[in-house]
Amino acid sequence: MSREERLFQENIGSVERELHRTREEFIKDHFKKYDDPPFPPAWKTLEVVSFGVLSKMYYNFSDIKVKKNVARSLDLPQHKILESWAASLAALRNCCAHHARMWNRNYPVTPAIPAKLKNAWISNTAVADNKLYIQLCCIAYLLNNILPGNTFTQTLKALIAAYPNVDTTAMGFPSDWKTEALWQ
Repeated sequence: MSREERLFQENIGSVERELHRTREEFIKDHFKKYDDPPFPPAWKTLEVVSFGVLSKMYYNFSDIKVKKNVARSLDLPQHKILESWAASLAALRNCCAHHARMWNRNYPVTPAIPAKLKNAWISNTAVADNKLYIQLCCIAYLLNNILPGNTFTQTLKALIAAYPNVDTTAMGFPSDWKTEALWQ
């Protein structure tokens, strides 16, 4: 079995496990009505697979052109950047889901830090890649592209302001982070 075939089988197995473990009624109803094809349509299936599975699926795409198109649709210049962001955000999501400490930890899965991006980004890219701050930057950038006008940056700034005793430097925030274009 080739590497591509093995990765495909792993991805299919992950999707199948997610479909059979879900408690969503619309998936259960689908399986009651249909047995062919073996999976529900993508718009149903992708709603129940985990972010980790989505990240792995994207990473395992063999068609680089498709990967580039997905990355460019999010205003990222390279698919490798999106791969690293998705993997690091999947790890961050797992920390959240398991009620792990987030604020002053070193994350083992780190996102690439591009020097420049098409839309508002950080100019100070000499920040720790294994701290929460850079992951929050990735989230803000993606949200700004997916949902312009979202309130993530305002909500984050208000949360930090509400707890001035929290050491933002332990989270990797540079002292001038609020002046960055991304956080305006």
